Amino acid sequence: MAVNFPILDPKSLSPISGLALGFAQAGIKRANRKDVLVMRLVPGSAVAGVFTQNRFCAAPVQLCKQHLLEANPIEALIVNTGNANAGTGEEGLRRAFQTCEVLAKSFGLSPEQVLPFSTGVIMEQLPADKIVAAIPQAVAQLSEDNWFAAAQAIMTTDTLPKAASQTINTEQGPIVITGISKGAGMIQPNMATMLGFVGTNVQVDRGLLQELTAEAANLSFNAITIDGDTSTNDSFIVMATGQSLIRIQSRSDPLYSLFRKGLIAISQQLAQLIVRDGEGATKFITICVKGGKNSLECKQVAKAIAHSPLVKTAFFASDPNLGRILAAVGYAGIDDLDSGKVQLWLDDVWVAKDGGRHPNYQEEQGQAVMKQSEITVTVDLGRGDAMETVWTCDLSHEYVSINADYRS
Repeated sequence: MAVNFPILDPKSLSPISGLALGFAQAGIKRANRKDVLVMRLVPGSAVAGVFTQNRFCAAPVQLCKQHLLEANPIEALIVNTGNANAGTGEEGLRRAFQTCEVLAKSFGLSPEQVLPFSTGVIMEQLPADKIVAAIPQAVAQLSEDNWFAAAQAIMTTDTLPKAASQTINTEQGPIVITGISKGAGMIQPNMATMLGFVGTNVQVDRGLLQELTAEAANLSFNAITIDGDTSTNDSFIVMATGQSLIRIQSRSDPLYSLFRKGLIAISQQLAQLIVRDGEGATKFITICVKGGKNSLECKQVAKAIAHSPLVKTAFFASDPNLGRILAAVGYAGIDDLDSGKVQLWLDDVWVAKDGGRHPNYQEEQGQAVMKQSEITVTVDLGRGDAMETVWTCDLSHEYVSINADYRS
């Protein structure tokens, strides 16, 4: 069951002028469920993306990277669930491109103007015939108000649709940012078995949008982990339709900071929803590492804690076996770490002082915190001013069951 997952009101998702979404039921893995999503962008839109670092990146990821480098502007996206089209060789590339060709023909575009995305089981050939057959249905459903249905259409083992929206009012008009994400397992950036799509009505220079997309991903989707596995298919796409009067061409533009803040906030919200809906999750855990020499080593320590099966199972059991956290800090890879300067807190309970158990700490205090559904772990490395935050969840019996039965 998702951890403190906010109730999503479909009416809270603001449409993005110039971005229409349509869905269909192709029966890729199961009948009678939305499993194909199409997005149509108004000409002149800017599109940016970041993708998995897994060397076995899926066929659609390979095509997305190629198409984003083409001179032709991106004007359409197609997403399928139920099949990842990863580990499928040249045939996988051919089938992914086939879906681009068919959708492009529907809109009078070239195939290179379409970005394809897939998520699901790895090493099974994409049933392109089913997707192609469903494209007319998805195109017929196109509407700027379909964000909630779009969130449903990209789900796999997710238990709930994930979406967020924000409107920032300015003197030049509203900045509207709306997005959806999916993911519940094989989550460990860079990035994770996650898909994220964010749209905005602002006019943004494409180069700047790419920089902002990478920055937002680093502070959100690249700061979550569920099980330490990096997927073959992760993709995070930001689309700026340019249908508002607000134009952002450089970091010195007056509204740049507002837009950046809004984009990061939506990205973090979507990323945290993935953790809250982690497979078998019962607890949402924030890990803050401060006092590092640089951000890299802070994130390194945070991820060592977040990835540790011993730490995660202790959280599931509400067992304040906090030596496991200190052990993870110690093996995180900081060779010159002075353990005598490390401090550790659970929420506001000071657990470890100067590398050892705090003299005033009582196990009952730690156990009380561990029983909560939301927990913050704070580590101070005592060696600088840098700080990073990572979000994760516990590891439960249900996680094993879900993944043991995934292909059943």
